[in-house]
Amino acid sequence: MAELVGGLATSHVPSIGAAIDHGKTSEPYWKPLFDGIQPAREWIAEAKPDVVIVVYNDHASRFGLDVTPTFAIGVGAEFAPHDEGYGPRPVPVCRGNPEFGWHLVESLVLNDEFDLTIVNDMTVDHGCTVPLSLAFGQPSEWPCQVIPLCVNVIQYPAPTANRCFRLGQAIRRAIDSYPSDIKVAIFGTGGMSHQLQGERAGLINAPYDQSWLDRMVSDPLALTRIGHTELLREAGSEGLEIIMWLVMRGALDSNVRQVHRFYHVPASNTAYGLLVLENA
Repeated sequence: MAELVGGLATSHVPSIGAAIDHGKTSEPYWKPLFDGIQPAREWIAEAKPDVVIVVYNDHASRFGLDVTPTFAIGVGAEFAPHDEGYGPRPVPVCRGNPEFGWHLVESLVLNDEFDLTIVNDMTVDHGCTVPLSLAFGQPSEWPCQVIPLCVNVIQYPAPTANRCFRLGQAIRRAIDSYPSDIKVAIFGTGGMSHQLQGERAGLINAPYDQSWLDRMVSDPLALTRIGHTELLREAGSEGLEIIMWLVMRGALDSNVRQVHRFYHVPASNTAYGLLVLENA
């Protein structure tokens, strides 16, 4: 039977990927951030998941605004890094697990009635590759298989925080029902507070971010009741991404153990947050 070894929540700031790709992680600006994520790398190196489900948002890369699925899951054998305008990131191709991917699809659609977009041919942008780089560094090959799961936080209307949490719960049921002995980790990515345009460009709300980190551990159900208006007001237009963390949290037990927590400002013009959680 499959085992969920834990969950990791992280921002997926594209400039973090650029810092890794161009060897800048030891420079004064970036060193505090990469020092802060080291315990997460140590945790996942010890956990050794066979498969990682990466929950992220596509940034008009694989999916343009002409087609914007609410939830889309990749079930292919591999997922190449997308060219986001400056060439694909120099990172490994993600190896998929079609058998497990299709099990997730069948369980989510048939048992829990989530209407997923099933994607056989899929590229992945920085939303997916930056979290993998944060977790695993710069290997020649990712040490696990990857199931990419896209959530629409770009085009109105986005799913609610509660819907994301319920999706995580459904994913957990799918993992628990998978008969093969594999170890699975789930990443929730995006955020924290940031806004990239308009009069509030550069917004960072550290108290709100810290409160979110607290409640991710102790009271996730309170987070599921937060509406989009509050998130946009407090965390900025792009801060809405943080609802994807709740997919990860929903997949875990009600009671969790906080393995590592880290918060850093700024990463580019974004508040960077990181949580590693295990079932208590």
